[in-house]
Amino acid sequence: MSVQVRAAADGDVAAVARIYDHYVATSTATFELEPPGEPVWRGRLDTLTAAGWPFQVAVLDGQVAGFAYVGPWRPRPAYAHTVEDTIYLDPAATGRGVGTRLLTSVLDAAGAAGAREVIAVVADGDTAASLALHRRAGFHTAGRLERVGRKFDRWLGTTLLQKTLGQETLPGS
Repeated sequence: MSVQVRAAADGDVAAVARIYDHYVATSTATFELEPPGEPVWRGRLDTLTAAGWPFQVAVLDGQVAGFAYVGPWRPRPAYAHTVEDTIYLDPAATGRGVGTRLLTSVLDAAGAAGAREVIAVVADGDTAASLALHRRAGFHTAGRLERVGRKFDRWLGTTLLQKTLGQETLPGS
């Protein structure tokens, strides 16, 4: 198995949309109810990379097998060094170490881009693997939000996880 992690490019948008669409239709990993479509993903890729945040893909055997990115946690300037991570894998790539390589890479790139704190919001339901992946990467549980989303006729909560990327002192701190 040869996994390559690299910056996402315009040519990856269709694969990103395909991977995400699967989770929209079949799981509670996202609270999205309708697939957002390729134009939304292209806009997200452009916006995040223009802001200096990483958006990466994992390529397994020549095919995009997953994607991960970080983006602003909140829009206020005081949160500038806190980001939220997102990671999704093609179902055929799960359990093969792809998620670990991809998450490690995007967190390293986020730290290099100036992130200090990373928040993961993991929805209830089919997300035990996501919780385990984040915990292996050094995230700790920071809190719970109960019944904040409704999908597939169920009320669902989220677990908030947090990881500090660096202990360095930022300018002005």
